[in-house]
Amino acid sequence: MTISPVASALPRARSARIRHYAMTPPTFFAVEYAINPWMDTATSVDPHRAMDQWESLRRTYKELGHTVELVEPVAGLPDMVYAANGGVLVNGKAIVARFAFPQRAGESAAYAEWMARHGREPVYTRHVNEGQGDMLVVGSIMLAGYGFRTDRRAHDEVAATLGMPVVSLELIDPRFYHLDTALAVLDDTTIAYYPPAFSDEARARLRELFPDAIEVGSADADVLGLNVVSDGLNVVLPAAATGFAEQLRQAGFRPVAIDLSELLKGGGSVKCCTLEVHP
Repeated sequence: MTISPVASALPRARSARIRHYAMTPPTFFAVEYAINPWMDTATSVDPHRAMDQWESLRRTYKELGHTVELVEPVAGLPDMVYAANGGVLVNGKAIVARFAFPQRAGESAAYAEWMARHGREPVYTRHVNEGQGDMLVVGSIMLAGYGFRTDRRAHDEVAATLGMPVVSLELIDPRFYHLDTALAVLDDTTIAYYPPAFSDEARARLRELFPDAIEVGSADADVLGLNVVSDGLNVVLPAAATGFAEQLRQAGFRPVAIDLSELLKGGGSVKCCTLEVHP
């Protein structure tokens, strides 16, 4: 299937669209193992601060008018707070994550149960897929990362299940182990990304599809500044990504800064904590 480039004119007028999110409280959040470069088991986690920061994110979504549903956390699954990895919900379908590491495997059953209770029959892939961590919807297409977690072969399975084209993008920097750590979807035609996180081929594809994409610098990428959630106008992003916030303002978006520094200790931020339920 041929995918046409997005029009090059970058609109300055932005508009918000009400979104539907699922989140899991960090009740059992801890850094008990290290499965990405951000995790250090010698680093202490303040559970009360983590909960307060997470509550601030949830409250922000509610104040912006979005629907937020809660997924019940499960003891023994400290990374379950990173709800984006639980699966992909698009076109009325629900694909459940198949995690690369056994430490997170139990999350699949919890998110599958939640999907089923909300009227979406869970679909399982044969190959590893880590949900919206590596699969982001942009308008009528999906951008899908591979290289560290999601198996590229899962992209074909996802495309067939959802009935939409999938663009595969190779990640090459282990610090940006999921697509949502290196690329942000801002609206149906606009993205921001950190070019060094991608292979030459992937960068070329992104420039072809999104010639007016916002390219973010190292200072912002290094604080997971691209791990954002946007409703098309309001972009909720890590407070430390001040340079990116200014780029967003110049592009007509409204940055909303959130401090999730405690949850960053596990290698995640705003988007990692947010599973979007697409129609």
